[in-house]
Amino acid sequence: MRKPETIECLYLDFDGFFASVMQQAMPDLRGRPVGVIPFETNAAESTVVIACSKEAKAQGCQNVMRVPEARKACPDLVLVTQRPDLFRRAHNTLLNEIACEIPIETVKSIDELCCRLGAIDAENPEALAARLKQRIARNVGPYITCSIGFAANRLLAKTACKMDKPNGTTIWRPEDMPGPLLRVPLEDISGIGSRMQARLAQAGIFDLQGLLATQPKQLRKLWGNVNGERMWYALHGYDVKATPTARGMYGHGRVLSPGWRSIEKAEACSRLLLTKAARRMRRDGFSARRLYLWLDIRGAGWYGERTLPSVQDDHSCLTGLKAIWAGAKRQIPAGAQIVRVGVTLMDLVPARHRQLDMLMDDDRECQRWETLTRTIDGLNSKFGKRVVTLGDWSPPPGGFTGGKIAFTRIPSAEDFW
Repeated sequence: MRKPETIECLYLDFDGFFASVMQQAMPDLRGRPVGVIPFETNAAESTVVIACSKEAKAQGCQNVMRVPEARKACPDLVLVTQRPDLFRRAHNTLLNEIACEIPIETVKSIDELCCRLGAIDAENPEALAARLKQRIARNVGPYITCSIGFAANRLLAKTACKMDKPNGTTIWRPEDMPGPLLRVPLEDISGIGSRMQARLAQAGIFDLQGLLATQPKQLRKLWGNVNGERMWYALHGYDVKATPTARGMYGHGRVLSPGWRSIEKAEACSRLLLTKAARRMRRDGFSARRLYLWLDIRGAGWYGERTLPSVQDDHSCLTGLKAIWAGAKRQIPAGAQIVRVGVTLMDLVPARHRQLDMLMDDDRECQRWETLTRTIDGLNSKFGKRVVTLGDWSPPPGGFTGGKIAFTRIPSAEDFW
């Protein structure tokens, strides 16, 4: 495995992305402590701050903090409802600006990306970082800032990126390593969560110095797979390539506002979520052979599943969902408060390569529903909205059902229809 002799990777992380985008778009929020919440303000006290601005963080507010606790830490906190459509447009605009300075290798999430450096940029990373920050401030807005890390590989660059936030630039050259790395807590290394920390502690490893003193096979054993060995090489500055991933599922989840926590409302929301997940699955050319419904209930949880005959049309998916809900209604106590609902389509197969069930899959009724679904998709795509839907379409409060920004998925424009 190759060990670079100079910096080769740039990792960029936007500072407080959701809150800073809101501040850039809404002048009244600039310079004020801002907390982004998932629901409209009339439900604010029962929800959480999903993201906060640097002004709010400076007063003790944190991401994923309940609103009463956030208000206690930051009494003048200004709450604003999330705008996933605005975040998506800002993300795409920022990518275009960055790509004008350096090719983007990988978009890691809505607010993180990495790039490979050319020889000129590797010689003067400070100048590249300055150009990127200036371009963003000039062409997008000065209230959206970013922190940038440079290192020999992606893991080290991502770790360096966290060292000087917000709006900082950190350069870890191979000849200076591992000195800067030794000051980093284990929990700040991507891939080392609380469970792995506990496992490392059992092996007598409590800090980076102890972790670096191990051997590749030792970390492989501690991790239980090859990722431990990959971690060892990455921390020691080797050029570790990311392993390719394959699509394994399509799904959506939704935290329900207080007025939507009944079984009937949760079922209506799940229909919308499944319809949007099935639409994404069809766009990518897959069919599903299994459907999951999961519910978070006050003090408990519930999930059900159903086997599907390799389908992708809305009717087949919704029929499977209805059958799962029939079982849920028999088992969930009357009056239960369902806080969160989610659906997942799994066991994917490429639609053009699916193995048909001789008795139940490719009958004429199934073909008719697939043809109808393609027609519905065509109409909705042409007119850019929900012209035709199967059944009632009543989105829950807060909007953006199916348009949530997950850690590794940026919604497309169609997800907001």
